Amino acid sequence: MKRPALPQDGSPSAGLLLDSLPVPVLELGPTNRLRFANAAAEEFFATSRHQLCQSALDELVPEDHPVFLLVQHVRKEGGTITEHELVFSSPRFHHEGVTVQGADVLDYPGSILLTFHDSSAARALDRQLAFRSAARSVSGMAEMLAHEVRNPLSGIKGAAQILEHSVGESDKELATLICDEVDRIDALVERMGVFNEAPADYRSLNIHRVLEHVRLLASKGCAAGLRIVERYDPSLPHVWGNRDQLVQMLLNLVKNAAEAIRETEKPGEITLSTSYRPGIRLAVPGTSQWRHLPLVVTVRDTGPGISETIRPHLFEPFISTKMSGSGLGLALVGKIMDDHGGVIEVESRPGRTEISLYLPVVPDGSESI
Repeated sequence: MKRPALPQDGSPSAGLLLDSLPVPVLELGPTNRLRFANAAAEEFFATSRHQLCQSALDELVPEDHPVFLLVQHVRKEGGTITEHELVFSSPRFHHEGVTVQGADVLDYPGSILLTFHDSSAARALDRQLAFRSAARSVSGMAEMLAHEVRNPLSGIKGAAQILEHSVGESDKELATLICDEVDRIDALVERMGVFNEAPADYRSLNIHRVLEHVRLLASKGCAAGLRIVERYDPSLPHVWGNRDQLVQMLLNLVKNAAEAIRETEKPGEITLSTSYRPGIRLAVPGTSQWRHLPLVVTVRDTGPGISETIRPHLFEPFISTKMSGSGLGLALVGKIMDDHGGVIEVESRPGRTEISLYLPVVPDGSESI
């Protein structure tokens, strides 16, 4: 469908105004065939406007989808009707928690205007605040453990080692058990030490070099034998960050993806991709400035998906679905993203899990490596 032209008086037409909206808009005719789709609808349904306007609503969503009941009610009652928390999914697109508003179009009997409000970005920001709070609480706990636990542990282990050589054979096993448990607790404190608020060296980085290093490490280690697909946008600007932290964060995500795939005991693959998506901006606390997060790094796997009960708490410390997991790997991911001023977004369903990292880019003129 062609973009509407400006009228003679220079004022924008209704079509151009709708095209400027960031909200997907569809107009349905009396038989539920699409009459109009704005630019945001193209992105939402991953379908060109021309193709959308040659389709019917049941070609976009299943016939038993709740949106058909909404349309039916609007045609019967008139006015505006809203449905919340709807899911729109197909091989081309997947959106959860969508709010749909339907309204009849005055002077056009039988026509319905649908608007789709995807709250995933808002939910991601809310989750990010939770991740930030959780990461900071672990930081304080790590500092406390380092000072209050590690020193007594060394004394306990030393005493146990002395006892091991002076007690009878029946008690040596207990002394050895004490030493082993001290080592286990010390290792846990060591793992939590990565949450300490140590100053980091931030600089301009080529994110694709970081990802290539992560792919190489993973292919020789945690993801050995699995197919790793790379889909990069070579035109992306550089990211502002700490290389070691970004490597650690991405390696944790790839390791989790590999473990999820192996749970299915079926062939699977991990996809590393980058893209540029303008739109997300965050206010910088204490200033009038805004942080732009257009650079997106996505780690996708073909595992069984993340359960609805775990997903809201995925990046909180000590939350793990693995029997031997400590629950610190993804908590560290949340902290590193917070330190970089970024945002995490998670989409998951059986056979497809995507974790997208929204990162800031480097201003022009900065030194890059």
